[in-house]
Amino acid sequence: MYHNPVLLKQSVDDLVTNPDGIYVDCTFGGGGHSREIVSRLSEKGKLYGFDQDLDALKNNIDDPKFTLINQNFRFLENSLLMYGVSKVDGVLADLGVSSHQFDAGERGFSTRSNAPLDMRMNVMQSLDAKKVINDYEEEALADIFYYYGELREARKLARDIVHHRKIKTIATTEDLKKLFSYLPPHKVNKFYAQLFQAIRIEVNQELDVLKEMLVQSYNVLKPGGRLVVISYHSLEDRLVKRFLKNGMFEGEPQRDIYGNYEKTFELVKTKAIIPDDKEIEENSRARSAKMRTGIKL
Repeated sequence: MYHNPVLLKQSVDDLVTNPDGIYVDCTFGGGGHSREIVSRLSEKGKLYGFDQDLDALKNNIDDPKFTLINQNFRFLENSLLMYGVSKVDGVLADLGVSSHQFDAGERGFSTRSNAPLDMRMNVMQSLDAKKVINDYEEEALADIFYYYGELREARKLARDIVHHRKIKTIATTEDLKKLFSYLPPHKVNKFYAQLFQAIRIEVNQELDVLKEMLVQSYNVLKPGGRLVVISYHSLEDRLVKRFLKNGMFEGEPQRDIYGNYEKTFELVKTKAIIPDDKEIEENSRARSAKMRTGIKL
């Protein structure tokens, strides 16, 4: 089951400014955003959807205006070229794990299910959560927990994992959670959410992939084209915010003698758009969503 798309009207309103245009949905999933985009296109319009998850292919839209590409969106530019497309009018990306992936307990994304340590968005890739937890060096694990999960006790967590895996392979989500059963009950849910997020980001190289997608989106957008990104945690949102502001992910742009720098996007709104209370009540996944839109200059 794929749940309702987050910020549906707001995101598509920002995205589709030309019914005859060419658009990209980088995260097709259940197809909610894509169906709304297609409904606003003329017969001349075209939408290309991307999704690396094989389950998403079952939701393909039977419409000549739509083409679904079974690829990670880090290959956005080259994949579009294979269809003869070099420039587009808008790119949408609804980041993170889909509700379907969380609800499919056997995929290992959810803290609520006992499942194999997997967490792969692309089930064809070799790196999974089990390899990360059982094969990575202690220092690498600590860095993942600290930078991707923002867990202050990262070094202790890594040390505990390395100690336990010497005794027995940590094979399931329950095996992993049992290592930290000493935590007080009021801290458990937040801790597991941060821990699983950190491992998932490493397995899927989510932040690196996001950077590649943002740069390629800029490359394929026409001047005046729009980039709309919905993110769900501060690590993603920080990258999106910085890229839309100055085209960079770290450091500062080169400024002229007046302190000005060449901007790559004009922000539609200076602050991120967030769902209202009604949407959050109807769709819990929307709770942490932030949407930012930039117009290519």
